[in-house]
Amino acid sequence: MPCVASTHRAGAVISVCLFRLKGLFLASDIQQLRQAIEECKQVILELPEQSDKQKDAVVRLIHLRLKLQELKDPHEDEPNMRIILEHRFYKEKSKSVKQVCDKCSTFIWGLIQTWYTCTGCYYRCHSKCLNLITKPCVRSKVSHQSEYELTICPEAGLDSQDYRCAECRAPISLRAVPSEARQCDYTGQYYCSNCHWNDLAVIPARVIHNWDFEPRKVSRCSMRYLALMLGRPVLKLREINPLLFNYVEELVEIRKLRQDILLMKPYFITCKEAMEARLLLQLQDRQHFVENDDMYSLQDLLDVSSGRLGASLTDIHTMFAKHIKLDCERCQAKGFVCELCKEGDILFPFDSHTSVCQDCAAVFHRDCYYDNSTSCPRCMRLNLRKQTQEPAEGTWQQ
Repeated sequence: MPCVASTHRAGAVISVCLFRLKGLFLASDIQQLRQAIEECKQVILELPEQSDKQKDAVVRLIHLRLKLQELKDPHEDEPNMRIILEHRFYKEKSKSVKQVCDKCSTFIWGLIQTWYTCTGCYYRCHSKCLNLITKPCVRSKVSHQSEYELTICPEAGLDSQDYRCAECRAPISLRAVPSEARQCDYTGQYYCSNCHWNDLAVIPARVIHNWDFEPRKVSRCSMRYLALMLGRPVLKLREINPLLFNYVEELVEIRKLRQDILLMKPYFITCKEAMEARLLLQLQDRQHFVENDDMYSLQDLLDVSSGRLGASLTDIHTMFAKHIKLDCERCQAKGFVCELCKEGDILFPFDSHTSVCQDCAAVFHRDCYYDNSTSCPRCMRLNLRKQTQEPAEGTWQQ
């Protein structure tokens, strides 16, 4: 027969354990829950084996662990940055914005799922999908191959791809069995629905050859590549399609404005006031405009088509001309007097009614320059000075 005292002690222990369990189950923060789980484990060890009360305690332990999982920050154990296939993935902090995973094509629920974004190409995916990625970062392609496909939809046929997706190599078919084949208007290749989401983009080849800005369906990879290339000045229009300037008047106007700005640049880089005012930074978003007059980005052509570029460039041209001709005495002093007629106002090479000597850069009235039957007066003067200096130098050497 068991001792009555020991039976009472066992009952008291069970009561204490159950009381502790009720208190632990009310824990509300992570620290309290972790402490509650450890104490619950201890309570389970103190209760009789296989007893109903021990089973209840085990159930409560499970609930405590589930509650801890709900409260625990899902990002806590994930690294902030991962590098995979040249992608630089950073852990996102936004939990309210619903995104789509570029790997599995399902929604990313920021409240309960960890997700990453590549800072190079903006590829988004779940944390669980990171190690499944097979697509290299598109930015690396932009860095190594900064040029467009300039053939309009260069289709080779689905059979040339062995009836497989051009990117992930999944089986595809025009009959959508086993998967629908979707053509990318930029590459001309076919992709599966996981690699081609029917995104729309303006195709550079169609713009250059047909001045056609209608967006067409492209693959995800092509969409990212075109987005990263949008502002890069890699299109030399006069070599690719010189006839475009015959049909698009706006391009002729833009080219003239750009040529004038290049003529104004030497005034600014030798003018202290212009450097302090940072006038050339007006074109910091289109740095190539102060370097040459023949390279264009796709964004430039989009802005030409919409009229935005012509308006903004005209305003900048007016501001630059005002500084040189009216506001700055140093720049005014670098103007020219027409040496053919010796009349009229001070001339500058970017004035619309002037012509510039290709040899010495002297500026004349256009009418005077074309009516002149002799050589450029400045060139003649420079040549004469050169001839008079050469004999003197030869005499000194002897």
